[in-house]
Amino acid sequence: MTYTNRKEKIGVVVSNKMEKTVTVLVNQRMKHPVYGKYIKQSRKFMAHDEENACRMGDTISIVETRPMSRNKRWRVKEILDRAPEAK
Repeated sequence: MTYTNRKEKIGVVVSNKMEKTVTVLVNQRMKHPVYGKYIKQSRKFMAHDEENACRMGDTISIVETRPMSRNKRWRVKEILDRAPEAK
């Protein structure tokens, strides 16, 4: 699948308890408009995971897509880094 002119974000899976859906925490650094200090901001996105392949702690890439439900507007593009398996 090719994605053109779509936003991409990289984040960590914080929840995979839903069917075909994962919650992804995306961190970003932004410069404060007045003070100029860099601050960290984080935001959670719900993404569609068709194969239920993502696990908690995985670093994944998500891409913008059509609305799939009330909160789901992102799709898992690829798994960049696997989290170690819990024993």
